[in-house]
Amino acid sequence: MFRVTSRLLQCRITLFTRANCSLCDTAKAVVQKVKGEIPFAYQEIDVMAPGQEKWKAVYEFDTPVIHVERATSTETSTSARKLMHRFKEDEVAKLITDVDQN
Repeated sequence: MFRVTSRLLQCRITLFTRANCSLCDTAKAVVQKVKGEIPFAYQEIDVMAPGQEKWKAVYEFDTPVIHVERATSTETSTSARKLMHRFKEDEVAKLITDVDQN
C-alpha cells in the first residue's frame, strides 16, 4: 500500500486530541491504520489535560491535529508538518514520505 524505507522509523506522529471528540476518534483510527503499514513513533497529547496549557492555547478549538516530524527529540514543536481535522490515510502517508525525504 505505502512505500516503506528504514528512515521512516525515525518519523514521529503526535496526535493532539481531547475527550469526547468524534473527529479525534476518527483521526486515531486513521493514524493506527497507517501505523500498520508504515512504522513510526507515536504519541498522543490531550490538550485539555493538566500540564498541557501550551498545547491547549494552540489547539483547544482545532483538535484533532497531527504533527509529523523526524523523531530527533522527545518533544514535538510548532514547526512540525501538520494535518488538521479530517484527514485520510493517504494524506498521512504522503506527509510521512515528505518529511522522510526532506
